[in-house]
Amino acid sequence: MEKREKLGTEIHFLGRVLGDVIREQAGTTLFDLEEEVRLGARARREGTAGAEQALDGRIRTMGRDQARTVVRAFTLFFDLMNLAEDRERVRVLRERERQRYPEPRSESMEEAVRMMRQAGLGAADIQRLLDLLTIELVFTAHPTEAKRRSVRTKVRFLRQSLVQLDDADLLPRERERVITRIRSLVTGLWQTDLVRPRRPSVLEEVEVGMYFAATLWEVAPGLYADLQRALERIYPGQAFHLPAFLSFGSWIGGDRDGNPFVSAGVTERTFVRMRAAAVDAHLSRCRLLFDELTSSEKQVPVSSELRAAVERRVQEFPEARALLEPLSPHEIYRRFLKTVEWRLERTRVGETLQELPRGAYRSGEELGADLQLMMESLRSNRGGAIVEGALQAWLWQTQIFGLHFACLDIRQESTRNTMVVTELTRALGLCPDFTALDEEGRRRLLRSTMGARLELPLIELSADTRETLDVYTVLRRAASTVGEESLGGHIISMTHRFSDILAALWLQDLQQPGEETSRVGMDIVPLFETIQDLARAGEMVRDLLQCPVYRRHLARRGNVQVIMIGYSDSTKDGGYLAACWALYRTQSELSRLAQEQGVRLIFFHGRGGSLGRGGGPAARSILALPPESLGGGLRITEQGEVLADRYDDPRIAGRHLEQVIWATLSAAVQPLTPPRQEWTQAMEELSRESLAAYRALVEEPCFLTYFEQATPIREIESLPIASRPAHRHGARGLSDLRAIPWVFAWTQNRSMIPAWYGLGSAFTSYARTHVDGWNTLRSMYERWPFFRATIDNAVLALAKSDMDIGRSYAELVDDPAVRERIWGMIEAEYGRSRDAVLATNGQPGLLEEVPWLQNSIRLRNPNTDPLNLLQVEWMRRLREAERAGDEAAQAECRELLRLTIEGVAAGMRTTG
Repeated sequence: MEKREKLGTEIHFLGRVLGDVIREQAGTTLFDLEEEVRLGARARREGTAGAEQALDGRIRTMGRDQARTVVRAFTLFFDLMNLAEDRERVRVLRERERQRYPEPRSESMEEAVRMMRQAGLGAADIQRLLDLLTIELVFTAHPTEAKRRSVRTKVRFLRQSLVQLDDADLLPRERERVITRIRSLVTGLWQTDLVRPRRPSVLEEVEVGMYFAATLWEVAPGLYADLQRALERIYPGQAFHLPAFLSFGSWIGGDRDGNPFVSAGVTERTFVRMRAAAVDAHLSRCRLLFDELTSSEKQVPVSSELRAAVERRVQEFPEARALLEPLSPHEIYRRFLKTVEWRLERTRVGETLQELPRGAYRSGEELGADLQLMMESLRSNRGGAIVEGALQAWLWQTQIFGLHFACLDIRQESTRNTMVVTELTRALGLCPDFTALDEEGRRRLLRSTMGARLELPLIELSADTRETLDVYTVLRRAASTVGEESLGGHIISMTHRFSDILAALWLQDLQQPGEETSRVGMDIVPLFETIQDLARAGEMVRDLLQCPVYRRHLARRGNVQVIMIGYSDSTKDGGYLAACWALYRTQSELSRLAQEQGVRLIFFHGRGGSLGRGGGPAARSILALPPESLGGGLRITEQGEVLADRYDDPRIAGRHLEQVIWATLSAAVQPLTPPRQEWTQAMEELSRESLAAYRALVEEPCFLTYFEQATPIREIESLPIASRPAHRHGARGLSDLRAIPWVFAWTQNRSMIPAWYGLGSAFTSYARTHVDGWNTLRSMYERWPFFRATIDNAVLALAKSDMDIGRSYAELVDDPAVRERIWGMIEAEYGRSRDAVLATNGQPGLLEEVPWLQNSIRLRNPNTDPLNLLQVEWMRRLREAERAGDEAAQAECRELLRLTIEGVAAGMRTTG
C-alpha cells in the first residue's frame, strides 16, 4: 500500500470511529448537523455558488448545544488526524532509511561523522570537537499548550493501539479486541472536558514536564550508541570518549518573571521532584540489571577491584550487610548492585532539600563511578557484550541526567532585581536610592560591594525582598544536596544595561554571616529581547568582558559566558524580518567580541513553537545561524505544545534530537565564510524598511482597538492553560502584553502577522530602489542559509494564513473606519509579502516545493474554517451579552469560545 494511501485509510478509519461515537453519544440529529457543516465548509472552499451564505446562515442559527457538539466533533477529528499524520511521519522516516541502506539515513549521526571525515578531520580533531560540544534543550512552562494532559494521555494510548494494529500477524479476534479498545478510547475522549476547569499550579506544570522527560530517558542513550557506532565504523581502530554533550534544563518551577506563583518553596519542591524522578529511573534500571546480571565467579572471573568494593561497602555501611545475606557469594555483580540499589533508595528520601542520609549518592558522578567499576570488570572478563547490551546505556543516562534529571534555571525580570537591590542597599546603609543613581553610579556601587558579607536586617525588608533572598538559600541547599549540576542559569529577562547584569551577580553573591556556602554557582545569563536591546547588546557585553569583578565570576565558570536572545519579544517589538536580522547580527557581533577576550560564548536561543516566535524546523534553524556563533554548543528552549509534538512519541523524539545533534555537528565543521558584504548591506536596508512598515501598523492610534476586537485576545488571556498571567505587570497594552498571547491571537484569526508582516514592503522597496534588486534577493535565497530559512519560514506562515477568514474577524470591529484602516493595511501587506517571497524563491505558489505540506494545509482548511466561523459568531454573541448585562449568556459564550480556541489550535497545529 502506498504511504499516502495508508495515511488516508487511517484518517478515514479514525473518522469513522469518531462518527459512530458521535451518533451514539450525541444522537443522529447532531451528527447530521456536524456533517452538514463539514460538507458546507468544503463547498465554500471549492467556491460553490451560495455555499458561503448557506454556511454563515446555518452557524448564525445554531444554539449552544448544537455549536458545542460541532466544535467538539471538529476538534477531536483534528486530534485524531494529527495522530495519524505523526504516525505517517514515522513511517516515511523508516521507509527512507530502508531505501538508503547501506548508506546512512539523512541527517543522522553517521552522516555527520562522514561529513567530518570528508572535511579532513582526524580522530584527535573529532575528540576536541566532542569535548567542546554542548547541546542543552530547556523545557519551559510558557502557556502555549492548550490541550489537557488527560486528552494527551488518551491520544498516547490510541497511538499504542494503532501500533498494535500494524502487526500483520494479528489474528481476527485479536484485531477486533484492539479496535474495541480504540472505540473505548475515542468514547472516553468524547466524554472528557477538552478545556481545563482551572489554571494548573506550578507544581502541576512540573509534573507535565516530567511526563515528557520520561521519553528523553529512554531515547537519549540510543543517540550516543548511534554516534559511537558511526565513529567506530568511519574511524576504525580509534578510541573515542563520548562526553555528556547532550543535557536538559527546565524553567518550570524557576521562572519567576511575571509569575507570582513561583515561590522559593515551589522552587525547592521542584528540585526535590526532579531528583525523585531521576532516582526512580535509576532504581528501575538497577533492578532490571539485577535480574539480568547473574554472572558467577564459578563461571567467569571478576576483577579484584569490584570484589574489594563490595567488601568496602559493607564495612562502610553495616546496615547494607543484611541485604547481601540472601545472595550467592559468587554473584559479585548482583551483590554490588544491591548496594547500589540501597544507596539510591537513601538518595530518594525527603520532601525537602534536607541533608541527605549517610550512604546516599551526592552526585551522578558518584553513581557513574560505581557503574564504571562494573563495566571495567566485565570488559576484562569476557563480558563486553553485557556492557554494550545493558550497562553502557545506564552509564550514558547517568552522565546525561545525573541525579537531577534537568538543571533548573532561575529567571527574573531586570526591574524586579533592581527593586530588590534598591531595598537592600538602603537597608544596609549603602545608598539611599539605588534607582536614582546614573548608570556609572550603579556600576560603582555594585562593584565595590560585590561578595561582601553583610548583616541583613530581615525584619525591615519587604515580603518580596525576603522571598528573593529565600530563593538563593534554596539554590545553596540544592547545590549541597542534589549537586551543583542541578543549577542552571540565572536569567535576567529584559536586560537593558550592564548594571542589570551586575545587579543579578550582586544578589547571587550576597553573603550573610553564618552561611556555610559562600556563593551560588550559577551562570549569569542576560536576555536581550527587544530590537533596541539587541542593538545595544555589543556595548553591554564589551563592558561585561572588560569588568574585573565580572571576569572573576567568569573565571569561576570556566570562562564560559551564556547569552540568551529572545525571538518572541523581538518579533513582537520589531516585526518578523527586522527581528530575524537583529538576532543574526547580534550573534555575529558578540561572537567576535568574546573571541577577542578569550571567552567561550554559548548562545541560548529563546525560541517558541510558532513561526512568529522563532519556530520552524530545528535543524534548519541551527544551520541558518552565523557559523561563528556556535563554537560547538548551544542552548534552545522547548516551549508549550512543542513538548508534546516532539517528545510524546519516542520515535519522533529520537529523530528530533538526532537532527539537532547532526545540525550542530554539521555547522561546527562548515567553513567560516561570512556572508557577502552586498548581502549584509541588503539586509540592513530590508530590516529598516520592514521595521518601518511594522511599526507603522502597530503604532496606528486605532490599532489596539482593532486588535482587541478582531482577535480573541480577551478569551485567550482568561484561558486556564498555564499558571503565568498573560501580562507582565497586570497592565493592559501592547508593551506589557506577553509575546505568547500576541502570537496566539493572530494565529487564531488566521492572519498570523507576527510571522510575515513588513516583509512585502521591504522587498518591494528594495527591488524598486536597486537595479537588479530581485536578482540580488534570489541570489541571497539560493546561497545564504540564513536568508533561505528566513524566507521559507515566512512562506509557511503565509500559506497557513487565510485572508478570507481574517476578514470575518475584521467584521467584528465596531468602528467601520478602524476596520477599514487596519484590515486594509494587513490585507495589502499580505499580498505584497506573498508576491515578494514567490518572486524570490521562484515558485509559482506558496509551498509548491513541499507538496505534502501544501496538501496537508489544503485538507485542513475546510475543517478549520467552521471552527473559526463559530468563534466569530460567539465573539459577536458575547459582546451582545456584555452590552445587555446578561451574565449567564456571557458565561455560556466564554465556555464555547474556549472550546473553539482549542479546536483552531488543533487544526492549525499551533497556538502561540
